[in-house]
Amino acid sequence: MKKLIVPALLALLLGACSSTPDTGAEQTGAPVEGRDGVKTVTAGGVGGSQLPAILTDPKSILSKRSVYFDYDRFDIKPEYKDLVAAHAKFLVDNRQFKILIQGHTDERGSREYNLALGQKRADAVKKSMVLLGVREDQVESVSLGEEKPSCVDQSETCWSKNRRGDILYAGEF
Repeated sequence: MKKLIVPALLALLLGACSSTPDTGAEQTGAPVEGRDGVKTVTAGGVGGSQLPAILTDPKSILSKRSVYFDYDRFDIKPEYKDLVAAHAKFLVDNRQFKILIQGHTDERGSREYNLALGQKRADAVKKSMVLLGVREDQVESVSLGEEKPSCVDQSETCWSKNRRGDILYAGEF
């Protein structure tokens, strides 16, 4: 029995000591243009993920990340269909990227109701993107309900800012 344990422990010890290159190291520095012509910049977050500059350029539609909804509704309004389509096209063209869609609500309604409504809003954006060709495994949808408001005033203007679906790219969540 000892003859089997000693070689096994030795092999385990040697395997644990082997070195492998660290591919998850944070990269910093100037934007880099890849072979596909897309410039990337380092985004904050674990592992220093790379986001193309087009996702943060204020002149690009892709820098807009919120889809707003009417009160008690989860259908995407016509004025946000182009935004959803632009993000879907980017994801289809860049299959390595993944997103998280966070569904939000205003403070009116019960906690349970708002969590369900927030999930329906996030799922509506996800479904639209999948119908436009995005792979299901590129998109995750979650509800935050009323838990993370972008505005805390007691007014319709403020509540309308909280009824949204936020699109976050990996490295941003």
